[in-house]
Amino acid sequence: MRGADAAGTNVGSSFGHAFRITTFGESHGGAVGVVVDGCPPRLPLSIAEIQRDLDRRRPGQSALTTPRQEPDQAEVLSGLFEGHTLGTPIGIVVRNRDARPQAYEHLKDVYRPSHADYTTDAKYGIRNWQGGGRASARETVGRVAAGAIARKLLAAAAEIEVLGWVQRVHDVECKTDSARVTLEAVEATPTRCPDEAAAAQIIERIEAARRNQDSLGGVVECVARRVPPGLGEPVFDKLEADLARAVMSLPAAKGFEIGSGFAGSRMTGIEHNDPFVPGPDGRPRTAANRSGGVQGGISNGEPIVIRVAFKPTATIGLPQQTVDRRGEATSLEARGRHDPCVLPRAVPMVEAMVCLVLADHWLMQRAVDVLPRLD
Repeated sequence: MRGADAAGTNVGSSFGHAFRITTFGESHGGAVGVVVDGCPPRLPLSIAEIQRDLDRRRPGQSALTTPRQEPDQAEVLSGLFEGHTLGTPIGIVVRNRDARPQAYEHLKDVYRPSHADYTTDAKYGIRNWQGGGRASARETVGRVAAGAIARKLLAAAAEIEVLGWVQRVHDVECKTDSARVTLEAVEATPTRCPDEAAAAQIIERIEAARRNQDSLGGVVECVARRVPPGLGEPVFDKLEADLARAVMSLPAAKGFEIGSGFAGSRMTGIEHNDPFVPGPDGRPRTAANRSGGVQGGISNGEPIVIRVAFKPTATIGLPQQTVDRRGEATSLEARGRHDPCVLPRAVPMVEAMVCLVLADHWLMQRAVDVLPRLD
């Protein structure tokens, strides 16, 4: 069911159908977390597997990220027993240990440029000015924890692997082919760029942006390997549409591509079409993968390749023109702890959203496959 479950019911913090999550918490509140509903029972799962992805997302992990020091230790409150899922809702909470709400006192009545301050006020008539509240990337803790569970389900059920990396920061691009990217190469540097030469340049650019009290944006690329054909729907719930909705809900996300993306619009039909060839397993394969693993809204068995564009971090130390809640002009020089570039920490966030979508569609496809095929 899309949107609201009932008229007037706000479900903006929930995502998914068969594999459904609801996140909660604010940036500088007591805790953040998630409730996962629909995970099948008897799935082997440890807290360490959840913690692995949270550690890749957490602040303070390198000199390139915000200095906020959060251990982000996951506490599983329900749904897990003796190392296996129960099939009941899985509740996970992560306590905020290094919150400093007082550091945002000077922003109480000021709208930060390119933040959600004004729009949140316009919608609700009230906002938590201590950090970004629900609009903060801190909210993604719950998504990443839930994504780790979805990742385990996909690996156990279909050996699906989801891997993301930094493809570009500002104008520095990764030259590694998506088919050859490995987790080891991604995690080899704090940039999460698997191209060593590009990674070195990215470090220099981010450090320069921090010194200049500015910020940088870029692109995260993500591949899902060994996705079986048949996931997705042909009309409104197309697989690429759900992937776009998922990753575009991430803070600072501003663009989405799959396969050839916008470059495909500069090709002719004969240049862009993916010719079919016989596959080693008897299934058709495509000679190229310009479709990015999805055709007609349904996975075709090729790797799913997407890219997500992230804007530069909105909080910067340079003077900016803005207005206060009375509508009067003022100048703002933001203080506090923030990432000069969100890209390295955005990688596990993108992976989590891709895992959630694929787990959701995999479970829904199982309902379709209850009867024998007519062929």
